Amino acid sequence: MTETGRANSLEGQMLIAMPNMEDGRFDHSVIYMCSHSEQGAMGLVLNQVARHLSFEDLLLQLDIVNDETAIRLPSGVREMSVFKGGPVEVERGFVLHSDDFVIDRSTLPIDNGICLTATLEILKAMADGSGPEHALLALGYSGWAPGQLESEIQANGWLTAPAAPDLVFDADTGEKWQRAMMSIGIDPAMLYGEAGHA
Repeated sequence: MTETGRANSLEGQMLIAMPNMEDGRFDHSVIYMCSHSEQGAMGLVLNQVARHLSFEDLLLQLDIVNDETAIRLPSGVREMSVFKGGPVEVERGFVLHSDDFVIDRSTLPIDNGICLTATLEILKAMADGSGPEHALLALGYSGWAPGQLESEIQANGWLTAPAAPDLVFDADTGEKWQRAMMSIGIDPAMLYGEAGHA
């Protein structure tokens, strides 16, 4: 990527859906941008939990644990949510995590101590308690063709914000959208108030 391309890149930033977001799949979404270049963009939704699937269920399905070993999962792992990262490749898993865990040639450092790994090895490490201190597992991702995301931002579909690791990895998903808005000085109630006036 050129220096100019990097300067305009949203990689390592958050996208915050505006209240008037037309695509219902992204209603009140907060997305962490994993890559953004002339070739397009890719990110993971941080605040949509896959309610039909627990992390333990996923580990069982992938044969990483069995019924006997599942009871020995670290409590933090057992309580982890699985997120809906977006509508693309929903059967594929992605782990956004702190940089205290790296797999050679598999982990992609993104920004501000946040990395992305999409291999079974990281799930195995998490299951045995040797994984990263902070992690978020998402199934699927959000993707944009070249120029598509820029057009959506210009049409006021998204706001952008710096990504703070404490917000990215916070388990309280219910407040993430409001907190992301407040992190850039916007009171969400004001947006709703203005939406009703022509």
